[in-house]
Amino acid sequence: MIRGAAARGPAAPRPLARALTAVIGVVAMGCGGPAADEPTPGAEGAPAVIDLFDGETLDGWRIHGTERWYVEDGEIVSESGPDAEYGYLATERTFGDFDLKVRFRQEADGNSGVFFRSSVDGTTVSGWQAEVAPPGLWTGGIYESYGRGWLVRPDSTRRDVMMGEWNEMRIRAVGDTVTTWLNGVEMVTLVDEKIGDAEGSIVLQIHDGGGIRVRWRDLLLTDLSGS
Repeated sequence: MIRGAAARGPAAPRPLARALTAVIGVVAMGCGGPAADEPTPGAEGAPAVIDLFDGETLDGWRIHGTERWYVEDGEIVSESGPDAEYGYLATERTFGDFDLKVRFRQEADGNSGVFFRSSVDGTTVSGWQAEVAPPGLWTGGIYESYGRGWLVRPDSTRRDVMMGEWNEMRIRAVGDTVTTWLNGVEMVTLVDEKIGDAEGSIVLQIHDGGGIRVRWRDLLLTDLSGS
């Protein structure tokens, strides 16, 4: 989730950002089948799906901070450590255009997030977060850390996260357009030139404050960059 205003700090050095070109997050409710633009695994000419987590180790990932990240029962477990600070688990590989699905279960607090096209220096993250939070706190919205803050939040009528149960987040970033879904329901669509210029890691977060425990599994990414 986001940093509090007092803890947010100055923006990380970046080229001068161009204006936010458009934000649209009002969509019709619905669930069930895949969205029309969802990649079809195995279809002729379709890009391959990359499993970011092998189910046994954190190979391909890098831990940032002192919070706890480990594998248990074929799942990544993230939980607050004794320092109760921010913590991150970042892919060593970077991505530009992609379509990511990830399942998560909030066992305690659930104050977390999935960053994309991001980088981490120590425990300072630069990039964009698809919010993962307790009910009522805009899961599926997009937040820019050390920058402009909230870029778009879901309408309050959208389906909310199911605390204590498995949820599926889908994030699709192609050029300057990002769309998120929660359990099959489109949450927000954002068009932003600054995001369109970026490439970076997929990063899971633990918020500071302590008492957080979230499980992650089925991190499947379709690389749409054509590289």
